[in-house]
Parts: sequence; C-alpha cells; structure tokens
Amino acid sequence: MPQRSILPDPFKFAAEGRSLSAIIPLADLPRLGDVLLDTSGSVQFSLVGEMGLDRRPRMRLVISGELQVRCQRCLGPMIWPLGVDVLFELVRPGQPIADDELEEDAFDAIEAMPDMDVTALVEDEIVLAVPIAPRHEKCEAPRPDGGAVKESPFASLEKLRKNDGAE
Repeated sequence: MPQRSILPDPFKFAAEGRSLSAIIPLADLPRLGDVLLDTSGSVQFSLVGEMGLDRRPRMRLVISGELQVRCQRCLGPMIWPLGVDVLFELVRPGQPIADDELEEDAFDAIEAMPDMDVTALVEDEIVLAVPIAPRHEKCEAPRPDGGAVKESPFASLEKLRKNDGAE
C-alpha cells in the first residue's frame, strides 16, 4: 500500500508555520492513470502553513514534476511540465464559506478535516492542472496509411461546379 502524507491537525500545522515536503511516485496516484501514458516517474511537493495578515490559517502547496501525456493532435507522447502553486485558506468542517471567499482569486477556501490526506490533496491539484487536451506546440495530425492526404469529398463537387461554369 502506498505511503500517504497525513496532517492530524491542519489548523495547528498552519498556526505553527510548519512545512512538509515529499516525493510521490506517480504510480501512487491512481486517478492520474487515465491521463498519463507512463506512471514510472514522480512528483515533488511542499506544503507550508502560515497565518494570513487577517490571522486566518492558510497553507501554500507547491507541486513540480514532469508528466508523460498523449498529444491530442498527433497522438504521440509528450512531456508536460507540471508546476502548481496554490494557496488554501482553511475552513472548519461544517463552517459555511462566505461568498466573497469563493470569489477570491488569491486563495482557495477548503474544508480542513482532521487527519487531512495531503497525498489526496496533491492528486486533486494535479488532476485540476493537467490540460483536458494536451498538445505539442508544433506537430502534425496523423495521416492515413501510406501518408497520403485524403481528398475531401467536397473537392470533387467543387471541380464539377467549376466545370459547369466553364461551358
């Protein structure tokens, strides 16, 4: 069973300004299995607790690594550099999150449960960061067998139309 990073008390973690860093094998993140071509690598993360200027507990999560995904244009493998940097404001379980906090772009409000699974949080953020349709900056779409470009069925209609106008 993969080792999970757990925070017994996320509020205490933030109030004391603690930090946690680890390397997680991609094979230990099962929800990425459908997105990745290869799960042999790993990602690194660091989680740092802090108290905001408003004395609210926050945690900054930074994740880095490289993911091998499939280009949706050429269908070939591609390396996608992962770079996540997100700030969370901790909210107690059951406490409503104010509308202005939901619209805040500087941080994301999350419900911080006791024994918070940091590995699951890292996996959540990676799933959100991976593009829906990753593509190389420059590549060509796959061609039919033999590499020939298939002529559009409308091209023959265009030729007929031009021939009718010539008579």
